[in-house]
Amino acid sequence: MAERKTRSDDEWRDRLSPEAYRVTRQKGTETPFSGALCGLTRPGVYRCVCCGTELFRSTAKYDSGSGWPSFFEATGDGAVVEREDRSHGMVRTEVTCATCDAHLGHVFPDGPPPTGLRYCINSVALEHEPED
Repeated sequence: MAERKTRSDDEWRDRLSPEAYRVTRQKGTETPFSGALCGLTRPGVYRCVCCGTELFRSTAKYDSGSGWPSFFEATGDGAVVEREDRSHGMVRTEVTCATCDAHLGHVFPDGPPPTGLRYCINSVALEHEPED
């Protein structure tokens, strides 16, 4: 796992767009089908918009029809942290960046093989780095 990255709230506000700040630092959610990465199929890696940690690979991305980029696995052990989320009257599993604690989205047990997982991730929480 990468070295932990922490910043003050003011530093995060200065580094991120207002929408990225709202989603990643305040546990928000972008509107479904609004994110630039939702339909992207270009090969590459997906990094945390806050700290640049590699979180997902395009080889694990699929179209879940949910309106958010979806992946069946994260990159390696320890890239993301999963925590119980009881907000909004539901019980879900929140996914955060293991390096900087950015809120990324949620993971659900209704994904495709081989994992059966659907990491439903806010597009604004990610940066896509295309393969060369």
